[in-house]
Amino acid sequence: MIRLTDIERKFRVGDETVHALRGVSLDIAAGEYLSIMGPSGSGKSSLLNVLGLLDRPNAGRYELDGRDVTGLTDDELAQVRREKIGFVFQFFHLVPRLTAEQNIELPMMLAGIDPLERRRRLDRLLTEYGLESRARHRPDQLSGGQCQRVAIARAMSMEPGVILADEPTGNLDRHTGQEVMALLEALHAGGGTLVVVTHDAELGNRARRRIRIVDGAIVADARD
Repeated sequence: MIRLTDIERKFRVGDETVHALRGVSLDIAAGEYLSIMGPSGSGKSSLLNVLGLLDRPNAGRYELDGRDVTGLTDDELAQVRREKIGFVFQFFHLVPRLTAEQNIELPMMLAGIDPLERRRRLDRLLTEYGLESRARHRPDQLSGGQCQRVAIARAMSMEPGVILADEPTGNLDRHTGQEVMALLEALHAGGGTLVVVTHDAELGNRARRRIRIVDGAIVADARD
């Protein structure tokens, strides 16, 4: 499903060049559950941004579902992201002025999905994530766990094959974090590809495959 070959990502910081990713090659099969771990500044977020088509590598090749997406235009990248990738972030990234159901519906509206189909998916997601009673509440009226459930439902609204979760429990208490991980792992159990980026070894070790990145390079790749 995903193939990275010799990916390089560099940034200019003042007069210096920072190598965020150094020759990263990685294959991720459809339906895998893997974590990407490493210390702060190791390149985890840079790798996530490349995987999620949020950032372009300076060199290398990225194939998604057999298609080379490295040289796509911004509009083409946005379409691929919308159709194939769902994102779950530490700080939720919900639109503050929108209600829970409006946040979930937003990607479908941007994609031009028929209103009746949007309503069908929205009702299903509100039910699946236990949000029916909070559907018309804005993010500032929700708990952290409820916000993350809204974020997961939003990520699933376009029925993507890949879920990228960036420190998904980092802003939650331990109990709520466990509930959120159970939701994400249920998506994997249903056949989805789940990639969790974390500095938390306990969280990362839940995955069946564990990638460790240091100084922009993959230094370990372990599987159960």
